[in-house]
Amino acid sequence: MSDRITTPRLSIPRLGFGTWRLSGAECQAAVESALSLGYRAVDTAEMYKNEEPVGAGIKASGLPREEVFLTSKVWWENLGRIRQHCEASLSRLGTDHLDLYLIHWPAPDMDLPRALHDLARLREEGLARAIGVANFPAGMLKRALETGVPIAANQVEYHALLSQDRLLEVTRANGIVLTAYAPLAQGRLASDERVQAIAARHGATAAQVALAWLLRQDGVNAIPKASRAETQKANLEALALAGRLTEADVAEIDALPKDQRFVSPAFAPDWAA
Repeated sequence: MSDRITTPRLSIPRLGFGTWRLSGAECQAAVESALSLGYRAVDTAEMYKNEEPVGAGIKASGLPREEVFLTSKVWWENLGRIRQHCEASLSRLGTDHLDLYLIHWPAPDMDLPRALHDLARLREEGLARAIGVANFPAGMLKRALETGVPIAANQVEYHALLSQDRLLEVTRANGIVLTAYAPLAQGRLASDERVQAIAARHGATAAQVALAWLLRQDGVNAIPKASRAETQKANLEALALAGRLTEADVAEIDALPKDQRFVSPAFAPDWAA
């Protein structure tokens, strides 16, 4: 299994580093640590209010900018001013381009074709090398694809307690990467006794098994957050574990309930749409 996913629209590391709820000096140190351990993808967003420390961490790592896959997102309330907000993100991050720029959430009353075409213009002008969306359910993603805009990724909550089968049918058929956020169900899978039993057979942790279950899937990458170097390293080791999970292991995880969604704010779309 390659440690990157490559499609006609992008080549992205299979395991990235999430920064939601990291801020200030802690965020910068965590980004530096992750990059020193071998991570090569960092995910942020204007809503996280941590783009400056993320950019500082990348700079302090000493890595050439082209070696770090950097993702940011425009907040749903700002879809009428996408270029302005992208430029502000670039300024805070201290870079002249993003590797991936996403609509963070669909706005309830958004003009979808206009928002996507504004996003596409950023790609044409080199401010973003690839573009995509986040938190788009299957039906909405299909409508987005009808605009002809080259959507490279859809970032959604995905873990062993939440099915994304409907969405995966759409993403795989269209060469779109599905990026899994909250890949450990906000920590719940790390303490799940059923997953811990599988982990014991491999000399691993339940968190590593839950990540490995995601990482072995076609067209899926994951962006767990981890502020401590020990956890960052353990998450990286899940890449190798993904190739060692047995069919029986996978069947056991597949059999877990898949109806538990933990991120659904008041402005969220109809997930069944």
